[in-house]
Amino acid sequence: MSEQKHSVNRREFLGQLGMGIAVMSTMASSRVLGANDRLRIGLIGAGDRGQQDLKDALRQPNVECVAIADVYSRRGDQVKQYVPGVTVYNDPMKLLERKDIDAVINATPLHLHAKYFLAALAAGKDLYSEKTMTWDIPEAVACKEAAAKSKQVVQIGLQHESSGELADARQWISQGIVGKITMVDSWMSRNSPHGHGQWMRPIPPDCNPAHVNWNLFLANRPKTAFDANKFINWRLFWEFSGGNITENMVHQISWIISALNLDLPIAAEMMGGVFSEKDGRQVPDTISVNLEYPDLIVSWRSTFSNGHYGLGEHFLGSDGTIEHLSGSTDMVTGKYRSGIAYYPEKANRPTAVMIEGHNPGVNHMANWMECIRTRKQPNATVEIGYQSAVAAHMANLAYHRKGRVTLHEAMSAPMSAYM
Repeated sequence: MSEQKHSVNRREFLGQLGMGIAVMSTMASSRVLGANDRLRIGLIGAGDRGQQDLKDALRQPNVECVAIADVYSRRGDQVKQYVPGVTVYNDPMKLLERKDIDAVINATPLHLHAKYFLAALAAGKDLYSEKTMTWDIPEAVACKEAAAKSKQVVQIGLQHESSGELADARQWISQGIVGKITMVDSWMSRNSPHGHGQWMRPIPPDCNPAHVNWNLFLANRPKTAFDANKFINWRLFWEFSGGNITENMVHQISWIISALNLDLPIAAEMMGGVFSEKDGRQVPDTISVNLEYPDLIVSWRSTFSNGHYGLGEHFLGSDGTIEHLSGSTDMVTGKYRSGIAYYPEKANRPTAVMIEGHNPGVNHMANWMECIRTRKQPNATVEIGYQSAVAAHMANLAYHRKGRVTLHEAMSAPMSAYM
């Protein structure tokens, strides 16, 4: 697909979306919720992630799901099994037209995040939008600008932002006991059974044009014949996904950005490839990323061929180390370790001792709903959604270009650079 055609499609899409938003903004809801008022929500995108978000939401007090929208009829049938009487729409815009919905969860595939992010704000709905906030950098800019003009409460689905470990790390860093941090080493390891690549899901027998609104799924992508594999396994294809960078690295980079109060990276580089399972996927399963910040390097490594070390980060400071682990296996004892701890550097803090973190954190969905009622900023703000999205997209751009990408280059990259 040529860069010119992508640019035309992008202009047409944003123009059409802008017109729709202008119309919808006249119907924006203005209901103010009290502490005991029932919160009425809708779900856009009822796949596995969306349904998990919905179940998390329904566990909170005074919450009712009145409608969902998904282009695949099967998913509406699934939700009806545990939300009797819920209204199901094929087109999310129909859901957003309803004035009796206070807030929506946007759990669509990545390439649709920005479309329904902008539409939800224009409709006056508070919003929980899954990570990564957008599919590319221009969309991230558009969403950030729209949120700044909006009065809506927006929580990005970066659950680590509500974790107790982040609160512990921030406390230790602010106290100065870590010293000058010049490197953060992070990783995410996961194994796959032979012949079964990560995210490769079976295709249901009813996944066909009779039950899927394929054109609505494609949105501003080139119109092609229905492809059940791409619809179900969209995470494997650049047209719809950012791969493991936008599925997993974004969680950790947002955590690191928040802990260190970072801005945007100066530059990014990324190496990797499809090394684990040759199953037709485009996005790499083995990755090494370096993000350059002023006086700091953040690295992130990931493989889908070994899960021994789980997920974690090491903040390497002159006066101490912060170690955050989730499911890592100790090579000596063979025991799993999780949690966060501070270890002093004896050269600069000879009398200091190790500290374990014990902050319990808060429920991410509960935090969003509390902020809907209080109108305060939630834990995963649009700003951290923007910063982490830009960092993620810079890494993917570096992978596509097979070289270092600066922030200036990334901010001016055309849509075709992501394909």
